[in-house]
Amino acid sequence: MADEQIQEKLIQEDSTPTPADATAQGERDLKETLKKIKETVSEEDPKPSSQLNLRTILGGDLLTSEMVRSQIWLFVLIVAFSTVYVAFRYQCQQDMLTIDKMEQQLKDAKFRALSSSSELTEKCRESHVLEILKQNKDSLLHQADQPPYIIEVPE
Repeated sequence: MADEQIQEKLIQEDSTPTPADATAQGERDLKETLKKIKETVSEEDPKPSSQLNLRTILGGDLLTSEMVRSQIWLFVLIVAFSTVYVAFRYQCQQDMLTIDKMEQQLKDAKFRALSSSSELTEKCRESHVLEILKQNKDSLLHQADQPPYIIEVPE
């Protein structure tokens, strides 16, 4: 029985890994893991499936495909045209606001000119001028008693 116990201890001592054996085992495991990773990884994008569904669109699979890469200049052109369109529309709206403001100013100026013209016409009427002359007694101007004479000059 004692011999059996001694043999079991020797077997256990032989089977317990030493630090060097553990390091060697770790390196082998690491190499195997790296080898498996290299086999599964490639630098090319996976070919898109022929099915185009919501999951592929929302998942972003469509954006990483070769189709998008080949059409990148089209996307850049679309973005550029969209930017120019928005800029021109903004400028057009600003110009329309300026035009409306100027039209309002033109209406106001026409109204002021019309009211000034009517006021001037009223003040230049003969009856109004005669009233002003009567009120100013010191004026040498007065209404003529005789009608105007027509003078004919021979040529």
